[in-house]
Amino acid sequence: MATTLIEKNIMLPMRDGVRLATDVYRLAGAAPAPVLVTRTPYDKEHTVVGGGGVAFDVLRAVQAGYAVVIQDVRGRFASEGEFNPHFQEGHDGADTIAWAAAQPWSGGIVGGFGGSYLGCTQWLAAREQPQALRAMASAVAPSDMYEGMAYQGGAHVFHGRRWAVVMAAEEIRRQVARGSLPPKREASLDVDAVLAHMPLTDHPLFHEYTPWYLDWLAHPTADAYWLPISPCAGYEQIGVPVLSISGWYDIFLSPTFQNYQGMRQRGGTDRARENQRLVIGPWSHSNFTGSFPEREFGPAASSDSFDLTGHQLRWFDRWLNEADNGVDQELPVTLFVMGVDRWRTETDWPLPDTHYRPYYLRSSGQANTLHGDGTLSTEAPGDEPPDAYLYNPLRPVPTVGGQVILPGANAMGPRDQRAVETRDDVLVYSTPVLDRPVEVTGPIELRLFAASSARDTDFTGKLVDVYPDGRAMILTEGILRARYRESATAPELLEPDAVYDLRLDLWATANVFLPGHRIRLEVSSSNFPRFGRNSNTGGEIASEPADQYRPAINRIFHDLSHPSRLILPIIER
Repeated sequence: MATTLIEKNIMLPMRDGVRLATDVYRLAGAAPAPVLVTRTPYDKEHTVVGGGGVAFDVLRAVQAGYAVVIQDVRGRFASEGEFNPHFQEGHDGADTIAWAAAQPWSGGIVGGFGGSYLGCTQWLAAREQPQALRAMASAVAPSDMYEGMAYQGGAHVFHGRRWAVVMAAEEIRRQVARGSLPPKREASLDVDAVLAHMPLTDHPLFHEYTPWYLDWLAHPTADAYWLPISPCAGYEQIGVPVLSISGWYDIFLSPTFQNYQGMRQRGGTDRARENQRLVIGPWSHSNFTGSFPEREFGPAASSDSFDLTGHQLRWFDRWLNEADNGVDQELPVTLFVMGVDRWRTETDWPLPDTHYRPYYLRSSGQANTLHGDGTLSTEAPGDEPPDAYLYNPLRPVPTVGGQVILPGANAMGPRDQRAVETRDDVLVYSTPVLDRPVEVTGPIELRLFAASSARDTDFTGKLVDVYPDGRAMILTEGILRARYRESATAPELLEPDAVYDLRLDLWATANVFLPGHRIRLEVSSSNFPRFGRNSNTGGEIASEPADQYRPAINRIFHDLSHPSRLILPIIER
């Protein structure tokens, strides 16, 4: 094995003079080589093997002939400046790419890699159109910093709040290490208490250590604040092929599809539009093993078995080394189909042969809990009474698994929902036991005809695979804050007790419901702490104290005039 030369803490000046700490990994004595760049807020010392939320082996990339540049972003760890998430990443990323291309050990051609925030730094740098950038491999990365990162369906997404707590905790640890804070300050940080604190804007942790999070709360609509930091606002400016990677239980699953589809439609060059690739595994935001406490997807499911590093290196070989390896001739979409637990390639996303089938919500008005009479049927309803429940924001439905990245009992991924389904404020609708397999692969929509006693409330939906032994395993879910039913930019409050036709985006899945299983839908009005609670007042939720929160009576209609339905993407082959 050739010797790897490591240059540490090169202080690289940006266009405004701020210097960013940069490490270079390259083969000693090698000819000038293409360069792979990643930029992290999580400490470059931890990004060599599998860092940044994606399985990518930096040392393997070096042995494959690449030079690798790893940098602490502005204001983090060894770098200078102030950290304001995403706002400087475009210019700083472009400056770093230009520097990497100009070094004597560089072949003048650059690729970007990394996941989560490290994926977003690539996209924002690409919007600046750096001349040397040729391709990217972006994993578990956002597309729109409003929809899917800070908010979803108008509701505040609490992984953003948790992330702000984590970033604050790191700053506290650094100050404790420097002696400027007492050790008890670090020990006293209670993440769960911070997540639950109300008003959301009132916790001193954010005011002192992460004031940028308060900006997120101050912009609850999709206004101009979010445009400079959202990759989706600049697809037309991005002219390179992108390999996009995510998992069915990733917090950025839907944004990954948006990046793939957006670049296919709006990418800045023919080469970009024609060379987008997508890999979706049975993974979460930080678990690429395919193994979860309540579900094993088999030996082929892990990123190691899939050789995710190898897939990315083949991608870079094609676009940075111009290798004739056939990558650009392969089918663009690779999916792991759950249920049958196997990989499959497809011609596009959504799958062109998708048939969207409505499953109608049915009951005699008693769909509350898994012991109620709610059903899912392919036959439209006739004259049926609505289902109703009391949503109390001070007693929210707890998050149990799913597309989350939360601590403790809220562990991510496939988890049994039966404990949730015993609550009176959860409506449960299930098909009869299936006598044949039903494949659901694609985006999922829930149409609800709903009314509330409040001026504003939330509605949630959850798709569940019910096993023969009764386990109810979550597949995907979504939410709509009712004031945003028509627009994410111009909210409108409800007229109490009026019936509205609501559309909920439940994101996507690829799952075969096997014979003996049932398809299930849960409907409620909270999913905490995945999403922030709606106070039901119609006011500014982020600044409202708990004593202003009010219960609401919410009703779901399913009759001839109000055919509430779950629209599933069915694949029949």
